[in-house]
Parts: sequence; structure tokens; C-alpha cells
Amino acid sequence: MATHLVALLSVIFLLGSTIAQRQRPQATRKPAPAKTEPQYDDDGVTDQCPEPFGFFADAEQCDKYYECNDGAITEKLCPDGMVFNDFSPDQEKCDLPFNLDCSQRPKLQTPRPSLHCPRLHGYFGHEDKGVCDKFYYCVDGKFNMITCPAGLVFNPKTGICTWPDEAQKVGCSSEDVFNFNCPKVDESVAQTHPRYADPEDCQYFYVCINGEVPRRNGCKIGQVFDDTQKRCEWARKVPECADWYKDRLTDAQLDELENPKPASTRAPGSAPPRRKPMRKHHKQVTETDE
Repeated sequence: MATHLVALLSVIFLLGSTIAQRQRPQATRKPAPAKTEPQYDDDGVTDQCPEPFGFFADAEQCDKYYECNDGAITEKLCPDGMVFNDFSPDQEKCDLPFNLDCSQRPKLQTPRPSLHCPRLHGYFGHEDKGVCDKFYYCVDGKFNMITCPAGLVFNPKTGICTWPDEAQKVGCSSEDVFNFNCPKVDESVAQTHPRYADPEDCQYFYVCINGEVPRRNGCKIGQVFDDTQKRCEWARKVPECADWYKDRLTDAQLDELENPKPASTRAPGSAPPRRKPMRKHHKQVTETDE
């Protein structure tokens, strides 16, 4: 009787364990909350941070950005004339507009112009469209006028001096700046980028890119462009330009340029340079002292 009772209890225990296992609810993993994009109002202002910390560009205005500090957002503006560089959310950096592409967020703050400075900061072309080689560098509304090297013009797209054909500025084309047109040549000659003497300056010449676009280049001081050999040569060797430096350099100076003397290592009678004792000599002295 006891044996049957034990067996019956065992069956009931196993049956209960099986039922309990089947009825235990399985744990369900909650989906991660969806990442919401910042919402902007009609003025392009947002009250949400993409990340808890960092600096983030405005969606529409290139010189506006936001600082997020533990989720708290602060709207900021770059100095007038500069735009926010969003290369890294860890860096708060305002940059010149030439270094960024603002085509997707073209709005800017209201300008604060001053004399020669359309905005407080930046590089700006001369007001006279006929002046191609001068521009203004403005800092906090104060300007400095800069002149490009000979043959170059200010490029408003890059903020630096470039060839006229690269700048493509109205009134500052190669023909406008140089008053020189490349002679018509066949295709084989055009591929060599032919050179031509400047008709008004022996030191300079023109390189016609692909036989069409002129770029003005110069020889170093003391030399002129030899239009026969198509290269720079010493002035005395080019008959039509032999006297080009007559009023600027003496014959002795020209001779020195053409035949430079080797630099003297030490003037006569001067004291020899001080040097530390050689290691070998130091060793000999030590052995003698012993």
C-alpha cells in the first residue's frame, strides 16, 4: 500500500512540474526606443538634441548651430561672415565660407557691413569690378587691402589669388587683364602650350594653355624672355632686350647675377669657429691624467 502511494505521489509531482513549465510566460525583449530626428519650427529653431552632448549645424542656416550639454540645447551664431564647420560634433568651429559647402543650408544672418567689408569677417573683392588683382581681408569690420602677384586675380569663389581663367570673374578674364590674345595655331602646336614674348615687357611672356587661354609668366631678375628659343635667357644674350635692365642694374650687378661668386666660408683673419673637443682627444686626456 505504501509503495503504491509513493508511486502515485511521484506521478502527481512530475505532472505538476510539466504543467507549470508549460504555463510559465516567456520573457519578451522590449524594442529599443526609436531615435527621433530634431523637429524645427518655421524659423529653423529646434528644441531637441540629436545627441546629449556636442555641436550641431542648423538645417537651413549655415552660420547657425546648436550646443547640446546633457540634452540641454543652446542656439548659437558664428561671427558675421563666418559659417559653422560641422566636420565633428566634438568641435565648435566657425570657418570661412570658402572651406564649406553651404548649398544645402544657404541662409545667413543679417550682414553688418563696414568700409570695404560687406561682412565683419572674410575676404572680399574690390568694389570696382575693373580692379581684379586687389581684395580686402576683413577682421571684425576692419580691412587690409591685399594685391595679388603679377598675372593673378582675386577669386571670389576660393578667397585666394588664381589665374583669370580659373576665377571666371566678370570683367577679369585673361583677355581683360592681359590685353593679349593667343595667336591661332593648329591642334598639334596647341597641345604644347606655346609661349610668346610680352610685347611691352622683356622680362615677361605668355603661356597659351591649349593654344587659347593666356597666362602671364616672368623670368627671374637679370633675365629676359628669348622669343626665338622660347625660354628665359640672360639679358645680354638677347639683342632686342640687352639694355632692358640698364636703368635698374649696373653691369657689375648683372655680371654677379649671371656669374655668382661662391660664398666665402670664413673671412681672412677671422678666428676659427669654436668646437667641442673630439671624443678621441677627450679619451687621450683622461688616460694621461691617470
